[in-house]
Amino acid sequence: MPVVLQYKGYRFFFFSNEDNPLEPLHIHVRKGEAVAKFWVVPEVKLADSYGMSGHELTELAQVVRDNRETIEGAWNEFFG
Repeated sequence: MPVVLQYKGYRFFFFSNEDNPLEPLHIHVRKGEAVAKFWVVPEVKLADSYGMSGHELTELAQVVRDNRETIEGAWNEFFG
């Protein structure tokens, strides 16, 4: 489970055994038991979440936007 970045206790990562065929570029976010998944392309969009407030999700979506290049680079490097 490669961790791409950390922010205020949140871990942004993807699973090394993502679906086959591979889903479009996305990132998972976890803090404690709370989780979310964001699509990264063609635009940053919440896919689903559990245990996170709307305020948290808005902030995390912005973090994904701000780090989109880093996330895309890590994804492409890992999945080729």
